[in-house]
Amino acid sequence: MTDPRFTVVGFPPWRALRWRLPRFALGILLLGPGIALTVDAGLGVSPFDVLHEGLARRTGLSFGTIVILVGALILLLWIPLRQRFGIGTVLNTLLVGLLIDLALRLLPEPELLAWRVPMPVSGILLSGLGMGLYIGAGLGPGPRDGLMTGIAARGHPLWAVRTAIELSALAVGWVLGGDRRVTAAGVRCRPSPPF
Repeated sequence: MTDPRFTVVGFPPWRALRWRLPRFALGILLLGPGIALTVDAGLGVSPFDVLHEGLARRTGLSFGTIVILVGALILLLWIPLRQRFGIGTVLNTLLVGLLIDLALRLLPEPELLAWRVPMPVSGILLSGLGMGLYIGAGLGPGPRDGLMTGIAARGHPLWAVRTAIELSALAVGWVLGGDRRVTAAGVRCRPSPPF
């Protein structure tokens, strides 16, 4: 029997995985485009997406690449918290950013408010459904959620931990220029080509 203290990535047996993996995959496939819709609308984004936008603007990397890199850095913070990665954690970290970039390339660049208003509503619904599906699959939390639960497990109230993490991401992102649809040069936060 394996000592659970030394298990870094949890991998369920195939019998359980064959039922959970499709649910997880559908959740990730909905989450990426859902986030892209809210970003593309330019009417406001989540605190972490403000951070992602700010970093994308400062580095010139695509929004999705920043989502992947920030997720990977957050996973490093799991180590001292002794949070265990699930196979879904790793897949979430790698795939969501790629799907966001793909969706941002395919989405039109709406200028009329009448087109932009339904986009974040649709994005929130898609993201919520996607999160429910991938979390419900039980293959591991996403990087940001695992950080929150890992800190809360140390005896801090979950609401306070979540609030502190989200406000920190928002503040840093805002300072970096996130959540601004158009910069002074008129450039939107669109993904750069992958090659």
